[in-house]
Amino acid sequence: MERLVVVGASLAGLRAVQSARRAGFTGSITLIGAEEHVPYDRPPLSKAFLAAGHDGEAVSFHSADELREQFGVELRLGVSAEALDTAAREVHLPGRAVPYDGLVIATGATPRTLPGADGIAGVHQLRTLDDAVAIRNALDAGARTVVVGAGFIGSEVASAARKRNLPVTVVEASDLPLSRSLGLEVGAVCAGLHGAHGTHLKLARTVSGLESQYGQVTGVRLDDGTVLPADLVVAGIGVTPATTWLSDSSLPLHEHDGGLLCDSTLWTGVEGVYAAGDVAHAVNPLFDDDLMRLEHWTTAAEQGAVAARHALDPAAAVAHAPVPYFWSDWYEHRIQFTGTAHADEVHVLRPASEGLLALYRRGDRLAGALTVDRPGDIMKFRRRIAARGDWTEALAFAERKDATPRG
Repeated sequence: MERLVVVGASLAGLRAVQSARRAGFTGSITLIGAEEHVPYDRPPLSKAFLAAGHDGEAVSFHSADELREQFGVELRLGVSAEALDTAAREVHLPGRAVPYDGLVIATGATPRTLPGADGIAGVHQLRTLDDAVAIRNALDAGARTVVVGAGFIGSEVASAARKRNLPVTVVEASDLPLSRSLGLEVGAVCAGLHGAHGTHLKLARTVSGLESQYGQVTGVRLDDGTVLPADLVVAGIGVTPATTWLSDSSLPLHEHDGGLLCDSTLWTGVEGVYAAGDVAHAVNPLFDDDLMRLEHWTTAAEQGAVAARHALDPAAAVAHAPVPYFWSDWYEHRIQFTGTAHADEVHVLRPASEGLLALYRRGDRLAGALTVDRPGDIMKFRRRIAARGDWTEALAFAERKDATPRG
């Protein structure tokens, strides 16, 4: 192999570049990214970056010069891939075709937008550095804030606003935050965190429209007719894998969201083409061959490295069976999750000391664990999940750690 191309100047894309060089690859590497920025760390954008007094700089992993000089990368930033020709092995950019022998697709995902938001200032998603700058500037100006969606990103934005003592309302279509993904009891705990810190929740409500004056948002209209005053609206209503440029390719796409379908080695089924990060639905042998698409920092980092190694040497590819992990900061609380929440049972324990622990059972195995304000515990359960740990033993272990079942 002489030419490796990575599409997506993301964390997954960067890890693909680093992994290829560490594996001894001496051929050319081209890194293509739609943003003008070199790869930067995204999780802080909804956390520390929104804090008052932040210096406004994103955390870049490497400068452009470092990528060129240390890793021998040809950078094509500020340009989006337009198409993929798998027969000719070419990625098409505006006015140019980039040939490849091995290809890693790490284009991430695109946030969904609120209907009718086009052309209205003050309405944002939070995905990129530019998004984060706009939101922070509005918070600096004291914006009345409405967040649509009580997921992790939306809740972190609400937390940043409340830390500035700004009025915040979170609108959520479900009866409780995150209840569909993490369970009703965990959802109730999440609602309690919002309430305890002065964030107003509008549950089981949807947005029917936006109100504006002179092109600036002034309010959010709900399905019950309520109008929430707003200077800043942040939509945290999910994302769609960034694969529209692949619609005419031969790559297999998920029927519902258009993400790339991959086997457990991150191979797309097309010679030389692998995928990593938010864009990829990958089979995970550790969880009964579940097809997983995960929007987590650790997943992007791990998959990017694996995809590059396998693209360079497909004959040596082995199944990737990770235990997913992510974290989120709400107000002064740290929420951590590992494993999968697709389970037969959720068992919530209220420790006698502090925080919360929830365990997720699939069959007779421990499948997942969630903690609130118990940072020392989560990796112990992650190791048990990786070892296909027995549910009864995991439950007993949890109860020994000064935890009593909630009654």
